[in-house]
Amino acid sequence: MNELLATIRKTLFVPLHPAGYPFITIFALVGLGLSHFGTKPGFVGLVLFLWCIYFFRCPVRVTPMRPGLVISPADGIVQMIVEASLPPELDDCKGQGDSLCDAATLTRVSVFLNVFDVHVNRIPADGEIKKVVYRPGKFFNASLDKASVDNERSTVLMKLNGHASSIAFVQIAGLVARRIICKLTAGQAVKAGDIYGLIRFGSRVDIFLPPGVNPLVCVGQRMVGGETVIADLASGEAVRTGEVRK
Repeated sequence: MNELLATIRKTLFVPLHPAGYPFITIFALVGLGLSHFGTKPGFVGLVLFLWCIYFFRCPVRVTPMRPGLVISPADGIVQMIVEASLPPELDDCKGQGDSLCDAATLTRVSVFLNVFDVHVNRIPADGEIKKVVYRPGKFFNASLDKASVDNERSTVLMKLNGHASSIAFVQIAGLVARRIICKLTAGQAVKAGDIYGLIRFGSRVDIFLPPGVNPLVCVGQRMVGGETVIADLASGEAVRTGEVRK
């Protein structure tokens, strides 16, 4: 019985990200206002209030700890895996001996978050933050490839511990999102699985792998931020493919 109660508490009473409290308060006030117009509007307000709480949940995650592992920075579905150039805001990092910055194209894994996914973002590997760039932009659907170039985003370049290369990861706003939170600064030492930011409502996170590193995930696969291994820098495994199972 105690184990059952513990499971219920863990499932229902998930910690919330502090950035959500102002929105939860607003949704609560809106819900109270709607309740004065009758039962149905009040019910709609209650549903929206509960959804807002659900959206800003910040569950505890168990991060695999081994040198060379690259962990998913976000919950969601792998939308695409393509060869792409780094965002232009990292152009000034070229010519400094970093193979990631000097490569013409890199493998980019894009994780799409819908409005029901956890939107807290986590550090994908141990390392040191080299550069953080916020770029205002448009708000195309985050599932579109052009969102990587045109949308509002926050780009992070991070030197990996124990590896010659860096990795880059990008928070990208979507149709609904209008605010990206990134708490990182250049020179900061970080660990895999640490929470570093949040994207409010629908969005996407891109991660650029070092040259020669293949992803260990495939398109359509669900990621768990801070837990799912996206790549292993020590692995020579070929690109994976996946099939839908019913």
